[in-house]
Amino acid sequence: MVAFAAGGPWLLWAALAASAVGDLFLAGKPDRWLLPGMGAFFLAHVFYVILFWQLGEGAVAGWPVKAGQFVLVLGGAAYIRWLAPWLGQMRWPVFAYGAVILLMGAAAIALPGEWRLVTLGALMFIASDAILANQLFRRPADAPPNKAASYAVWFLYFFGQAAITWGLLNPAA
Repeated sequence: MVAFAAGGPWLLWAALAASAVGDLFLAGKPDRWLLPGMGAFFLAHVFYVILFWQLGEGAVAGWPVKAGQFVLVLGGAAYIRWLAPWLGQMRWPVFAYGAVILLMGAAAIALPGEWRLVTLGALMFIASDAILANQLFRRPADAPPNKAASYAVWFLYFFGQAAITWGLLNPAA
């Protein structure tokens, strides 16, 4: 609502709305609602990718940007490969989701300097999802949830989305 009321770009509030739908799905039982939740977040990341590409249009990406993108994508792909043996039927949805969130991160890294808070928020979002994936797919089914991991997921997710929103509404903040 803040993004809409503040006159933020429609792609921002579309991404935030899709994320809210994803949150609603993920609040349900994972065996039924995980895939629809991932679908909603996939759409949110597509909105962010398009928005970040628009913001970065015409920017020249030097070697530090390309190196950052390379490290992110290589590290993310290695992490997803590490998760693969535990994914079961979720293997291909997780691979697709991983690809789009890494594309979102790479697009955020390429943003010009005045959007650095947006970049930070995108990287926090990715970190949140990496911790969540570990909890969903690597934690034994009979093990209780890891409270520290749960707090980290929510902290990184909430403040990541807040940083993206604040950064888009207040460039160079």
